[in-house]
Amino acid sequence: MSSSYGENIRITVFGQSHSPAVGVTVEGLPAGEELDLDALRRFLSRRAPGQNAWSTARREADEPEFVSGLSGNVTCGAPITALIRNTDTRAKDYSLLARLPRPGHADYTAFVKYGEHRDFAGGGHFSGRLTAPLCVAGGICLQLLAREGITVISRIAQIGPVCDVGELLASTAEKAFPVVDDERGEQMRAVIAAARAEGDSVGGVVECAVLGLPAGLGDPMFDGMENRIARIVFGIPAVKGIEFGAGFGLAALRGSEANDAFIVNGGKIETETNRCGGILGGITDGMPLVFRAAFKPTPSIAKEQRSVDLETLEEKPLVIAGRHDPCIVPRAVPVVEAAAAIAVYDALLAHRREKR
Repeated sequence: MSSSYGENIRITVFGQSHSPAVGVTVEGLPAGEELDLDALRRFLSRRAPGQNAWSTARREADEPEFVSGLSGNVTCGAPITALIRNTDTRAKDYSLLARLPRPGHADYTAFVKYGEHRDFAGGGHFSGRLTAPLCVAGGICLQLLAREGITVISRIAQIGPVCDVGELLASTAEKAFPVVDDERGEQMRAVIAAARAEGDSVGGVVECAVLGLPAGLGDPMFDGMENRIARIVFGIPAVKGIEFGAGFGLAALRGSEANDAFIVNGGKIETETNRCGGILGGITDGMPLVFRAAFKPTPSIAKEQRSVDLETLEEKPLVIAGRHDPCIVPRAVPVVEAAAAIAVYDALLAHRREKR
């Protein structure tokens, strides 16, 4: 099972949805970096469950417990390991799933790969709960990037058929519902409420931008910035697509329309537009790095669905109990930021080593 990412820093996520704890180990961070642990807690609270009408009723404090790697709040050079205790679990809600896999979930493929030894409670290691420790690692990288003048911002770009309007230019982190246009945010909340009332769920899109990046990060071919970001973003449960810049929209354009013209601004080479999303040939060009990640609707819904009994191979109806998000997209916004920060910081360290 591959639960690790990175070359210059290495993060390993561990635990299951209903295990005593989930956690992360981060190797390769430089010693002597002071961390703002209160800021890290605020970042984690943006992802935490049980805070509003559009998230699961499961309540977890998501308080990180650092067991190695810090001296006070300063990195000491040893691997950082942080635990987040699971305190509000209800494994009995999932007993039916031992035989009836949820449509759209990893229950079936986990059974195929791991058999009776799999942990199906809450989705086990396939659960969105594992994004909490990912946010610990990403929250640390966000602080280290900020010292380099690099910021990561994001927003909900779409929920169901409703799209946000306006350009993502500043952080939405202080908003209860992270969109640029608050009126569209109200419409999105209505879409989520309607799905929840019908025992259903809805998906959406998160847009992320990395500002202040220098030109030259990344490599051609298999270690390009798109590759690095896509690999970790696809580690977020429910992500089914990613695009950079104008993405799939470029397929409908001619080269004269798609190409970003080079200009000189204040003695610095820039591009007049940014349809490439700040990446050319896998390497950053100095413009904002922009990407969008598409999230499918939550598979766990109250509506009756069709499944198959894994023991008898009989088709049977399935009604899922338990506590689930009608839409995971709002809570996924800081997770996408965390993933981007990890990928970018890892690439930044690689760039520095190449320049030595």
